[in-house]
Amino acid sequence: MRTGVIGRYSRYKKMWWKVDLGGIHNIYSIDILFKTYDSYEYRQRSRFAGFSLYVSNNEIKDSILCYKDGPQLPPLNFTSLCTEYGRYVIFYNERLDGNVYPEDYETRYVFTELCEVLVHGCNKSGVYGVKCDTPCPTNCKDNVCHIQKGTCYACQPGWIGTTCYTKTCRDRWYGNNCSQQCTEHCRDSFVCNHVTGQCDRGCDVGWTGSFCDKECDDRTYGYDCFNNCSGHCLNNSPCNKQTGYCDRGCNPGYTNSYCSKECVQSFGVNCQYQCSEFCINRTCDRFNGSCLYGCMDDKKCYEDIANLQKVDPKLTVPPSMAWIVGFSISLAINVFVIGAILIRLWRKRSKCPQNQSDTNDGVSHYQELSVSKGDKTYQTLTVT
Repeated sequence: MRTGVIGRYSRYKKMWWKVDLGGIHNIYSIDILFKTYDSYEYRQRSRFAGFSLYVSNNEIKDSILCYKDGPQLPPLNFTSLCTEYGRYVIFYNERLDGNVYPEDYETRYVFTELCEVLVHGCNKSGVYGVKCDTPCPTNCKDNVCHIQKGTCYACQPGWIGTTCYTKTCRDRWYGNNCSQQCTEHCRDSFVCNHVTGQCDRGCDVGWTGSFCDKECDDRTYGYDCFNNCSGHCLNNSPCNKQTGYCDRGCNPGYTNSYCSKECVQSFGVNCQYQCSEFCINRTCDRFNGSCLYGCMDDKKCYEDIANLQKVDPKLTVPPSMAWIVGFSISLAINVFVIGAILIRLWRKRSKCPQNQSDTNDGVSHYQELSVSKGDKTYQTLTVT
């Protein structure tokens, strides 16, 4: 197997090769035979220098480092102990820009050529020893143990000790002598790590932190407080830290359990009021119900809002309705003032001497305007 080039003069800086063993096995050692060329052994060793070996049950990111090459150049026929367990064995190397490597390392044109990779261990799971015929202790987690010593990497819940032979009811405790109690908020009710006390699989809904002992703040909810609340809960109340629902209802203009959905042809708290049927396209402001594109019958729209105010006094007259009311009042005042001015002019004219040219056979077309003493209000002007 020959990879593409990595190094200073290549756009690629990393390479990896992985073998799938087909299942989880106890591993003892790994042999690698690198390709060599006559008179180019030193060059080949400098290319392979710095490599690492990993063992994993999943992918590289969850792997365990089994071997890391040092400053000395490796032999082309390489062997290393690797007493781990897993399904994948990974060969990895890199030449990163900016890193300083030992003088003997090739950094410009680095090819990786593997001729043979041998993984030694036990084909069967749950066994250890030179002949792979000794069963692992019964209570080892995942039924795997150290291939040489037979000690458990971890125990089944309820058991402790290097061989998991000691039974304990303190399966929700951790630390030295199981003296500290696990949190009750690990995800899906899993117990915490028996060494660190941390929730390795994450936190239950409504909780966060390495020990899952911190409740979500008022803006977040869900597993590890990963989700954000809508921000539209009634009166800025916090959402439910488990579900994200606005248990107390929604602010005006929003609806549904989470309040992230805006009112459509409705308005008010939880969108409980329908826009007036007289609003054009039945579209109104989702907060106060005013017609966004105008009203087909202003009086009817105003009556609709007035009726709702009797049910919910907190509703205010929408701006469009207020403008109509204000305009009507202003118009009435102006008419009243203009009328008063005209009456005053007629009073002054009635006191002035009349010329012959101003009369028509001495007959007046208007009745005399009489004023009550001390009364500042005007009487009705009647035209004959």
